[in-house]
Amino acid sequence: MHIIRSVRLMLFVLLMLALPAALFAQIGVSITIGPPALPVYEQPICPGDGYIWTPGYWAYDYDIGDYYWVPGTWVMVPETGFLWTPGWWGWGGGAFIFHEGYWGPHVGFYGGIAYGFGYTGVGFQGGRWDGGHFFYNRSVTNVNVTNIHNVYNTTVINNTTVNRVSYNGGNGGITARPTPEEEAAANERHISPVAAQTQHMEAARANPQLRASENHGKPPIAATPRLGAFQDRAAVAAKEAGGPYKPPANRGAAQPEANARPENYVPRPGNAVHPNDLPPAERPAAPNTGNPKLDQKYQHQQEKLYASQEKERQKLQQKQEQEHQQLAKQNANEARKQQVEQRHAQQTQQLQQKHAQQQQRLQQRQAPAHPAEAKPRKG
Repeated sequence: MHIIRSVRLMLFVLLMLALPAALFAQIGVSITIGPPALPVYEQPICPGDGYIWTPGYWAYDYDIGDYYWVPGTWVMVPETGFLWTPGWWGWGGGAFIFHEGYWGPHVGFYGGIAYGFGYTGVGFQGGRWDGGHFFYNRSVTNVNVTNIHNVYNTTVINNTTVNRVSYNGGNGGITARPTPEEEAAANERHISPVAAQTQHMEAARANPQLRASENHGKPPIAATPRLGAFQDRAAVAAKEAGGPYKPPANRGAAQPEANARPENYVPRPGNAVHPNDLPPAERPAAPNTGNPKLDQKYQHQQEKLYASQEKERQKLQQKQEQEHQQLAKQNANEARKQQVEQRHAQQTQQLQQKHAQQQQRLQQRQAPAHPAEAKPRKG
């Protein structure tokens, strides 16, 4: 066991040395302003049977400190019966954090963002699986019935006509929270974005015209008929921006931490990439209020929170280890591995911040004993 731990530690150190400086800049910079509003654009026609629409979204380039648009596109489903849960931006208590999309048997929580074309903010109304075939809802998807016959028509309320907000929480963000069904979907077997989706995103990142500072929320390539088909004649431009453009307050601030401004700084969890890299959680000290019943109540609350946090750490660790195994099976290149490790570092930091906030709130509730709960004195 000690040998295994030593090997893992050695690999972790080697990984830290191999990762680019951009990764550490990402962890050390806080995105304090959410992404621009979702632009208005039309959906290219579906290229063929078995393709599922993945909506466009704003990603963030930490090297230049700017959002950039990743065009919506049609993607061949990687596994029969699977659907796409879009990625989404959410306020993490001190910064906006991106939650990557995934493939799975059910659509999970994606921030309540109304991406359109069947993604109303909850679930997916653009199509359904039936008997191993995907059927398209023509009321919200652009399908040529001459080539695709498995279609149906069900009216869907399009919330994007009145709400084009692209993030959850924070100032002006969507206030949606995951339902029990969406939380259950998040625990199902998933497939990360396929390699072509990652390449599609990287191509968007390399295109200066797709940066928000250049297009002011109205990207010249809003959607493509297939992954990476930016120059295709069927690619479409945005008709208009979804709202007034507001540049990130920390644009260009993705510098080493020594040069980072205080308002843009988010403490790094000791360069931790995975939950197992974090220091062991300390068990809470036994409370001593002078009231045995109250102490027992507080002790139970502390132990319950400790157990819940340990469970979350183990769950995230297992999920990340499964992604490592998938990368090994796919023989992923170094760029893909580094991208996954970058996301793992974000997830670990987010989890640590969440647990610290939970502990702080619990301590604030328990610190001052309420008069009604204090042991009464005899006069």
